[in-house]
Amino acid sequence: MLPEWVYQKCPDVSAVHREAAIARQAQLTKPTGALGRLEQLAIELAGLQATEQPRAARVPIIVFAGDHGIVAQGVSAYPQGVTIAMMANFASGGAAISVLARELGSTLEVVDAGTLAQEAMGGVVTDKPRSGTRDFSVEAALAPAELAFAFEAGQRAVARAEATKPDLLIFGEMGIGNTTTSAAIAASLLAVSAEEIAGSGTGVDAAGRAHKARVIDAAIARHGVAGAAPEKILCAVGGLEIAAICGAIIAAAQRRIPVLIDGFIVSVAALTAARLNLSCQPFLLPSHQSAEQGHRLVLRALNVQPLISLDLRLGEGSGAAIALPLVRSACALHNGMATFAQANVPDRPKAR
Repeated sequence: MLPEWVYQKCPDVSAVHREAAIARQAQLTKPTGALGRLEQLAIELAGLQATEQPRAARVPIIVFAGDHGIVAQGVSAYPQGVTIAMMANFASGGAAISVLARELGSTLEVVDAGTLAQEAMGGVVTDKPRSGTRDFSVEAALAPAELAFAFEAGQRAVARAEATKPDLLIFGEMGIGNTTTSAAIAASLLAVSAEEIAGSGTGVDAAGRAHKARVIDAAIARHGVAGAAPEKILCAVGGLEIAAICGAIIAAAQRRIPVLIDGFIVSVAALTAARLNLSCQPFLLPSHQSAEQGHRLVLRALNVQPLISLDLRLGEGSGAAIALPLVRSACALHNGMATFAQANVPDRPKAR
């Protein structure tokens, strides 16, 4: 169903560079563990990047956009036309992620992976098999060939970014209705009820959230995808931008490029990618825990701990972008601090 490259093994973490990073952390002019999780972050990056000097300077941001047929069931607080309008906002520099990209010195690419837009838009890469998914409450969201195309679109986006020799990548998303789609994917992967996963998304009230959960549970039962293979789940209830992010995550990991994972929707894509190709999981660096209800369960399934928790629920890659300075600080401290020997500072007494 999916291209063969999706299942090809990603590089192993470099044990040599990871152990060297651990040794260096032990020699820096600070008490052991004094920089907390920043120390571990630098060690992880050294192993992932296979380098003695982990880096987070060049970090392109790619936002994938798509529309969702499930919106016809009244699951979103915003009309579907917002997706296309926001794509234009990204491209013109007015969106939150546009501002953050400028602040971080990161490039921003916007990919129409499956919106309802019928014409090409300036500043947007169009790479989609169809305009929007089908309403998964009544039929499968995607045909197998459409799903495969979306994965290839994600791989193509990574190939374009690779030309800049990135240290990390950030993926974002935009698509009215995509919290419903993500909740359906997560509930299927984890074999739990939508009540445990579905959140407020763009701001639906309690009644709206309950309606969303009922729609999701009915669709999962209709398609019989609770606990099913990821490929089957994505065809049944998936989204084109989410599938593109899955492909992009795997393609990045295969190129030894770590990915700073954003909030609920990108985390669901990351969980799906890890279920498809477990070897990509070490390259997933969680940025934050969002306010979306199901994010905690997805992070737990990935067995990761996010760097920050600021009650964000915007998407777009914004949470990952906000966390990036922490990653840069971890690298700067690891690479730039003096050792006890260099600073002529007495080290801890050696244990006898």
